[in-house]
Amino acid sequence: MSDFPSSKLERGTIIAKTGIKVGKNYAQRYLKNKISGKKDDGGQFHSDNAKEVFKEFTKLRGTALKIAQGMSMDQGFLPEEFAEVMSQAQYSVPPINKALVRSIIKRELGSYPEQLFAKFESEAFAAASIGQVHKAELKDGRKVAIKIQYPNVRETIGSDLAMGKTIAKRFIKKGSDIDPYFDEIKNTLLLETDYKHEGQQIDLFNERFSGLNIEIPEWVQEFSSDKVLCMTFLEGRHLGDFLKENPSQEQRNHFGQLLWDFFHEQIKGNDYIHADTHPGNFLFTKDSKLGVVDFGCVKKFPTEFFSDYLQLLPTHLSEDEEKIRRLFEKLEVLKPNSKHGDKDQEYFEFAKNYGMVFAKPYKEDVFDFGDPEYDKMIRHFTKEAPMSNEPRGNKHFIYTTKVHVGLYNILIKLKAQVDTANSKEVLREVLGDESLFV
Repeated sequence: MSDFPSSKLERGTIIAKTGIKVGKNYAQRYLKNKISGKKDDGGQFHSDNAKEVFKEFTKLRGTALKIAQGMSMDQGFLPEEFAEVMSQAQYSVPPINKALVRSIIKRELGSYPEQLFAKFESEAFAAASIGQVHKAELKDGRKVAIKIQYPNVRETIGSDLAMGKTIAKRFIKKGSDIDPYFDEIKNTLLLETDYKHEGQQIDLFNERFSGLNIEIPEWVQEFSSDKVLCMTFLEGRHLGDFLKENPSQEQRNHFGQLLWDFFHEQIKGNDYIHADTHPGNFLFTKDSKLGVVDFGCVKKFPTEFFSDYLQLLPTHLSEDEEKIRRLFEKLEVLKPNSKHGDKDQEYFEFAKNYGMVFAKPYKEDVFDFGDPEYDKMIRHFTKEAPMSNEPRGNKHFIYTTKVHVGLYNILIKLKAQVDTANSKEVLREVLGDESLFV
């Protein structure tokens, strides 16, 4: 157990040294390949560099680790191997010490945990990039989860982003404008580190989904602050533990259907969307409900962008290349009148075909995410993306991609067979096109 450096100087030094080290590694590899005349595939090299970044950023925790994840996962201008390593941040962050936990609760809620709660487990049962979670029991008998934000996380967002940007610039084409992407990450992190806002989102999602087979915790405002969040404790198992039970196909289908329907119900009314579709944020309950936790990363996307994003589905189903190209240009996946020629055509073919794969489930009445051929297709496009040293796509793709790719990955791991009828009806309604899927 350890604490992390919180001063701008300490954090800046670690990030800057990491950036210099990684940049030096890439320069040496480039020189080695140039001299030998050979070009390695880079897989192990990229993975080793990602581990180096992860190791140093784990010392920092907080937004630095979140930024490292965001830089690596979504825009396609960094090597794919980074994503696999950075995903460890959901599980592998060491918790802060018990004395610091007590002092944070005292400062935020006015008393020590043993005075506030009937029971409080000093050992965190979950620890991630921004905070850690403890089990507790209120004096009225309710079991709760207490999420505690690491010290100074919110205060270091600006400096961490600035340093993260210097690292990103070592990988991308000179002159590329990455500010919009970092601004989007910053705005999301500011909300994600506001636990009162998260509590309000818990209330909102409770109101929206209380009639479905979805279980949302209740926000306990009395024991919450900007940096401490109290919510009722949900009993359930995460995806990995559920799969270890060797569930039947019927059980897999049931939970897969709940995930699929939850995703599609969210797009109604252009309201907030749970934008962190990660296995750690969902629980499979013993009474066959889908538990949804962690409402820090929620997004309300601009209407025009979200409409265009949803139009990707029918446009790909139509297989009209000219329409697909125009929509890609509108969404900044391709640049109009680009001078890159063959390079842009290669990226267009890749993005178009990837879109076709994502549209595939909607061509069936019941789609089998357990089909190994479909898994192979998804993996192919994940691994074979043409490398681009400049960012592509509207900044909002950072989180729509997180939602959509995350959903498909969970369904593939579940090997669920999903009925698509209701989701098609939702899309017809949202897009205002009754001819869709007919």
